[in-house]
Amino acid sequence: MHAGRVHAEIREATAGDWPAVWPFFHQIVAAGETFTYPVDLGSEEARGWWLLEPPNRTVVAVDAAGTVVGTAKTNRNQAGNGAHVASASYMVDPAHGGRGVGRALVEDSLRWAKEAGFRGMQFNAVVQTNTHAVRLYEDLGFGIVGTVPDAFRHPVHGYTGLHVMYRPL
Repeated sequence: MHAGRVHAEIREATAGDWPAVWPFFHQIVAAGETFTYPVDLGSEEARGWWLLEPPNRTVVAVDAAGTVVGTAKTNRNQAGNGAHVASASYMVDPAHGGRGVGRALVEDSLRWAKEAGFRGMQFNAVVQTNTHAVRLYEDLGFGIVGTVPDAFRHPVHGYTGLHVMYRPL
């Protein structure tokens, strides 16, 4: 284990985890830099969007002290004849960023999706300026299959692209 790395247990999320997830979820979404969610998204609506029902999956990453340090949701990307490709979204509490939590969440979702029978994983909207996420996804085998120019209005960088990223499972 690297110095500064967080050992996080990843487990299925429950409704009781939402009060621990919401503060950093809200901080990340309100910043408007990495998600296409409305920046004024409220807690109840956000909970419905994030805490998915089976056969989809939402998890939390919990450190040794029992603190929720990150979360992920994994779901089919499309219905019907496109239901064999998964998608996922990840959030790490900024107070715990850069310590391996995001990588652990992505690796966990890839394992779960493969075991669940998905043939690949597609990210529909990775903000081009989110270079840490893009680099992590590329390190884990994802490729950029296309970029929609100016599809994201970044509060600092202005209009920037949204990458579609994919990897087979």
